[in-house]
Amino acid sequence: MKLTFNPAQIGDLPTIVEIYNSTIASRMVTADIEPVSVESRLEWFNRHNEYRPLMLVKNIDQNVIGWVSFEPFYGRPAYNGTAELSIYLHESLRGKGYGKMILQHCISISASLGITTLLGFIFQHNQPSLKLFYDAGFTDWGILPNIALLDSVERTLVIVGLRVR
Repeated sequence: MKLTFNPAQIGDLPTIVEIYNSTIASRMVTADIEPVSVESRLEWFNRHNEYRPLMLVKNIDQNVIGWVSFEPFYGRPAYNGTAELSIYLHESLRGKGYGKMILQHCISISASLGITTLLGFIFQHNQPSLKLFYDAGFTDWGILPNIALLDSVERTLVIVGLRVR
């Protein structure tokens, strides 16, 4: 399972949005409750750069299987070494070991991006994602109890963190 990671281009945004939208119905991954549009994600897309990249993940056949986003944390200079990491996989490829490979790659390139600390924001009921991050060495750094309301159910957000250097 060889994967390649390529900086996302504006023409990739519809694919990125399609993969993202495929997670909304499960109420496991995102706090969005309705599909987002390509237009609504333009500003988010444009905030990414060489130090906080948005990357497409492709398999050996060069088919897009998912994407990864490194985003600044909290927007203040003292936090420049910290990034929030998001990993999204094509619906048919979840639970097949790709997440582990992608997360390991992200950890391995963090230093080259000037990142000393990675954070993940994961719903407590999303046990597969929590397991993925825990298995990679992340630990709980914060719990925000019942902070989200999804279909009339309050959900807790877990902040996991890892010092990468």
